[in-house]
Amino acid sequence: METTTHTPTTQNPAAPRVIHTAQLITAMLKSKSHVSDLIFSPGRAPQIEVSGQLVELKYKGLECLSPADTKSIAYDIMGENEHPLRKLDQDGSADLSYGLPGVGRFRVNIFRQRGSCAIVMRVIPDIIPGFADLKLPSTLEEIVHLKNGIVLVTGPTGSGKSSTLAAIIDKMNSEKAFHILTIEDPIEFLHRHKKATIHQRELHSDTPTFSLALRAALRQAPKVILVGEMRDRETIEIALEAAETGHLVMSTLHTIDAAKTVERIIGVFPLADQQSVRNRFGKAFRFIVSQRLLARKDGKGRIAAIEILKSTLRTRDYVEKGESEGKTLLDAMRDGDTDGMQHFDGELEKLLRAGIIDFETALAYSTNAGNFRLEVADFLESGGNADSEGVPAEAKR
Repeated sequence: METTTHTPTTQNPAAPRVIHTAQLITAMLKSKSHVSDLIFSPGRAPQIEVSGQLVELKYKGLECLSPADTKSIAYDIMGENEHPLRKLDQDGSADLSYGLPGVGRFRVNIFRQRGSCAIVMRVIPDIIPGFADLKLPSTLEEIVHLKNGIVLVTGPTGSGKSSTLAAIIDKMNSEKAFHILTIEDPIEFLHRHKKATIHQRELHSDTPTFSLALRAALRQAPKVILVGEMRDRETIEIALEAAETGHLVMSTLHTIDAAKTVERIIGVFPLADQQSVRNRFGKAFRFIVSQRLLARKDGKGRIAAIEILKSTLRTRDYVEKGESEGKTLLDAMRDGDTDGMQHFDGELEKLLRAGIIDFETALAYSTNAGNFRLEVADFLESGGNADSEGVPAEAKR
């Protein structure tokens, strides 16, 4: 009896898809106006974020990205840059800046999730925004003329902290003939020398840590030092020292308001040191600016609600001695409009009454929802008709 041997047929694996990363990013960026982020995630089409909402872009052949696709895009973006390659391998995520000539610059985070790569790219505007572009309160122009101290801009990721600091630095650059040093991770806005001389140092490529770069900055004769983020106790300690020795130090924190910012600064130090740090920070801080980005009612992008705590005899006293009933930083901001201070709920009320944001948005972002609802009860009872009376120029624009 003859036996027939069947030889199994082997199929050649499909060749990996070739993705032209630069072309894809360019197309995504130009697909709509006001694109803030680009997102590449396995199992989804490429996505952009517009006015806080994700939009899928189903290009032919890229209706659903595979893990191999996102890995290919990630490694295209990293190129031969050793630091992010090593960080992704060791830590599971990597930060870097990425630029396409004539297209744009991006702040990129590549991270591993469920065994594959995902990528988020924040769009960095080509042109440094001005005070008018960002509708910043005129009080913040005082920062340009400060001689020393600490200025903090706070808020969640994506609230516009970097843009606000860039606008302040650019105004200094145009008006002041002195040395400005920035330490960033990564460098976002590129500042060219104007009246000032600006040096920008990037974490990992120019310096290993914020604290080392900040310590070195004290020997580099800057008048102004911008530190991308107050990440640890050592950086905060050196920033205090720099402010106390005649430098103006500007930085960011991921805190939601002025009171939480003070708590975070004090809280990183041991209990035994906290009172002395309170005294030092109370004397050193000049402004704490907190931001929240809100969707506009008309759907045309977002607008910033900004809280401003300014150094006065009263606010310094509250920082140094700690808050108590009737003596809070929020109370000081409510009473401090003549000094240029403002608080979130007051700004949200102005934006609501001007018809720029809706009530649901205002309530969601308010500091004290119960009190806010009471403050705007008359507005809601009248049917919520916008009235621009008493609304500052920043809100009317």
